[in-house]
Amino acid sequence: MINRTIAPKITNAVDFHLVLPPYKKYILKNGVEVFAIDLGQLDTLMVNWVFSAGNSFEEKNLIAATANHLLKNGTSKKTAFEINEHFEYYGSFLNRSCQNETAEINLHCLGRYVNELLPVIAEIVTDSIFPEEELDIYIKNMQQRLQVSLKKSDFVAGRLIDAYLFGEKHPYGKYSSMEDYASLQQNEIQTFYKKYYQQGHCAIFVAGKLPVDIIESLDRHFGSLPIKPWHAKEDTIVHPILSAKEKKYRVTNDENGVQGSVRIARNFPNRHHPDFQSAGVLNNIFGGYFGSRLMANIREDKGYTYGIHSYLLNHLQESAWMISTEAGKDVCEATIEEVYKEMELLRDELIDEEELQTARNFMIGTILGDLDGPFHVAARWKNIMLNGLDENYFYNGIQIIKTISAKELQELANKYLQPKEFYELVVV
Repeated sequence: MINRTIAPKITNAVDFHLVLPPYKKYILKNGVEVFAIDLGQLDTLMVNWVFSAGNSFEEKNLIAATANHLLKNGTSKKTAFEINEHFEYYGSFLNRSCQNETAEINLHCLGRYVNELLPVIAEIVTDSIFPEEELDIYIKNMQQRLQVSLKKSDFVAGRLIDAYLFGEKHPYGKYSSMEDYASLQQNEIQTFYKKYYQQGHCAIFVAGKLPVDIIESLDRHFGSLPIKPWHAKEDTIVHPILSAKEKKYRVTNDENGVQGSVRIARNFPNRHHPDFQSAGVLNNIFGGYFGSRLMANIREDKGYTYGIHSYLLNHLQESAWMISTEAGKDVCEATIEEVYKEMELLRDELIDEEELQTARNFMIGTILGDLDGPFHVAARWKNIMLNGLDENYFYNGIQIIKTISAKELQELANKYLQPKEFYELVVV
């Protein structure tokens, strides 16, 4: 019997042995790969179709995002209402999303109903017609949303900093305008859809308590389609990065505003660079979680902001190191000064062991949370594969978190946390 008067032994998160649950790979008749994670006790299922159809592939701004958004807004056999009603009837949720390199269709449902839903998704992939009236509604809604968003300093800051880092014509840096929406044409969207969905490159991820016939069902509905296998390297278009020459910007968006949006960022290599995962540990200590130095100084001590964070962007071609916060209009410049002071301390002084151990435990604990459940596991595998990596990347990252030294982190700080390399932007 357990002695309740004795406290259980406390184990540091870094002492846990983490294992990334494996997937099983299946290949449909047309060569499309299915990555299956069979976990969980509940009758829930996620099916995720990933297409090489992000905005890197479009020849005109907003075509990729518009095509993705309107996928379930009508086929030659079903109206938008009928499609949505079908998924609601079975208690399922069908979402779409468009990123820089990829675009996705994501289904969440009960496993016992998946065979009622897959045929409709196959219909969406092969027979979406993008009705003119649906496109008109979409354009008006997006223009109205943009009009409202442009009044917000954080929205404007997010657009501008990306343009400075990568260039306004780069997929990572370009942004929408009212004119871009007004110029959208049905035939352009249909052409993009035919090339990148009907005949596009695709990978399928399925996770949850898998029905015994799920692979057979996917093969029946998608294995005979003219879609092609997805490959990380071959299905990525590399665009030239044309960063802005000027490094400091101050933009007035609302003369009566009382709050400013601060962005400080520099270009940074992608996940294939040997410093990327080590920089993740340094970033965590710098501004990556609630106990970070930026939070302790600028939020807790100075009271300039409710929250400040730094992070590495999740891009495939090239990443960026970003510091982001909203602060009072009168303390934005002081906030930037304090950010640079924290960079200087990391360059000049070794991180003490207690602070480093806390950061290690937080990072391992976060990964533990990411491995909780089949959908989280699938998301981690998807991120690994979309970046053209393998499971060694996961375990190498764990090892770096557990073993990186204060000296190595100081060397990284001197290499990357140099103010002259960072773009500064304040939007008020």
